[in-house]
Amino acid sequence: MMKWFFLALVIVPTLELALLIWAGGKIGFFPTIAIIVATGLVGAYLAKKKGLKAIRDVQEALNNFQAPADQLISAAFVLVGGILLLTPGFISDAVGFSMLFTPTQKLYKPIVYRLIQKKMRNARVIVQ
Repeated sequence: MMKWFFLALVIVPTLELALLIWAGGKIGFFPTIAIIVATGLVGAYLAKKKGLKAIRDVQEALNNFQAPADQLISAAFVLVGGILLLTPGFISDAVGFSMLFTPTQKLYKPIVYRLIQKKMRNARVIVQ
């Protein structure tokens, strides 16, 4: 797991930088900067709007005496998506936008649930 995290910390910024340089060469410096600023502003607005909805969904589940597991996962996606949208780059923007919307969150949720289950199984083995 750590090696993948380390690779992501090296490879993703390198790809982001290469893509930004390529875009700057194709469409120009100022249009590239404008796109980065625009996606940051739109992303911040959407993350705030979706984040407030996620908080309301968690509160509603708690008010109905339900475990808000699914709502907390959605809220985490909104948080991570918002952070990615504030990070300059086209790849991070694409992933960030995809984390804000329910249809694409449905693609990510099974992966997250499997990771959580795996961690819980490993923790259970350690405790026993």
